[in-house]
Amino acid sequence: MQTRIRRALLTSVCAACALLLWAAYNHGIAADCSDGASESEIAAGQIAGKLLADAHMDQWKRKNPERAKDWVAEEKERHAIKPPADNSDLLKGDQGKGHKYGQYTELDILMWARETEKMVVDGSRIFHDANALGSTVAVSCDMCHPDGANTHPETYPKFQAQMGRTVLLRDMINWCIEHPVRGKRLDSDDSKMRALEAYILAQRKGTPLNYGKH
Repeated sequence: MQTRIRRALLTSVCAACALLLWAAYNHGIAADCSDGASESEIAAGQIAGKLLADAHMDQWKRKNPERAKDWVAEEKERHAIKPPADNSDLLKGDQGKGHKYGQYTELDILMWARETEKMVVDGSRIFHDANALGSTVAVSCDMCHPDGANTHPETYPKFQAQMGRTVLLRDMINWCIEHPVRGKRLDSDDSKMRALEAYILAQRKGTPLNYGKH
C-alpha cells in the first residue's frame, strides 16, 4: 500500500515538474530572444517543452485512470448545474486596466469561474450520491429535491419548527443528513458541507434573498 502511494506521489511530482520545466524553458527562451535567438529556435524550444510535458502527463494518466477522468464534465452531463457569474466586465470600463482595484487578467477571471464551479459541481456529486452523504438507508438528497429543487436557500436564516430555533442553511442540511438520509452530521467547515451549501445556493441563482420566509 505504501509503495503504491509513493509511486503515485512520485508520478504526480514528475508531471508537475515537467509542466514547470516547460514553462521555465519557454520563459527562458523568450528572455533570451534579445540575445539573438531566432523565431524558429524559440518555436522549436516551445514544441520540445510541450512534448516533454505531454509525455509525462500521458504517463500519469495511464497509471491513474480514475484520477485522470474529467469528473466535472461528467457530473455536468448527468445533472443540470447553473453556471457561475460572468466577471469579464471587470476588465472593462472605469475599473479596467490601470485602476488600482482592476489589475485582473483574463486568466484571473477564468480561474475564479473554474474554481467556483468545481466546488458547486462537487456539491452536486455529493447531493446525488447516498454513499458520499454517508447514508445508511441508501437515501440521497435528490430523492426529495431533484437537482436542488425546493431547498429555498434564499430564505435562510429562518425559524424551523422541527429544530425549535432559528437556523442557517447548513443547519438544515445537517438535519436532513441525520434524519431522512440517516447519516452523520457534518462539521460546518467540512469540505462536503461547503460543497453541498455551494451547490444548493448555486441552483437558486437569480432568486432574490428573502430571509425568514416560509
